Amino acid sequence: MARVLLIHGPNLNLLGRREPEIYGTLTLEEINRRVRELGEELGLEVKCVQSNSEGTIIDAIQEAAAEGFAAVIINPGAYTHYSYAIRDCIAALSLPVVEVHLSNIYAREEFRHRSVIAPVVWGQISGFGALGYLLALRAVAEKIKAEGR
Repeated sequence: MARVLLIHGPNLNLLGRREPEIYGTLTLEEINRRVRELGEELGLEVKCVQSNSEGTIIDAIQEAAAEGFAAVIINPGAYTHYSYAIRDCIAALSLPVVEVHLSNIYAREEFRHRSVIAPVVWGQISGFGALGYLLALRAVAEKIKAEGR
């Protein structure tokens, strides 16, 4: 069974309480449950990690290939806009990575319009709320299948 690592960045542990008009009312636990359930349907094992720490996120990304993961899905949160360290870590990874955002970052404040992560990921999904994670999982499932992993 192929394994997918799902990484949630800073403040995503507050989902359900934090600005629900922007990020929705589902909690992080509910999102993770839905992703894991879909993963089972697709024949994937999904490991979910959340951290408010840039270093912990980098460690998780670096360990993904060594631990046998077939793909990574990441919502880098605010790190999207300025973490060259996460960007460089993803660029060095030989796995497909999908960047996910709950809100449409291009329809929000100007500083959110730029992702330093986007140029080094396989794809980006933005603006579909929690559905974005499920879309990302379906995409990586297809890629894993196409590559025979």
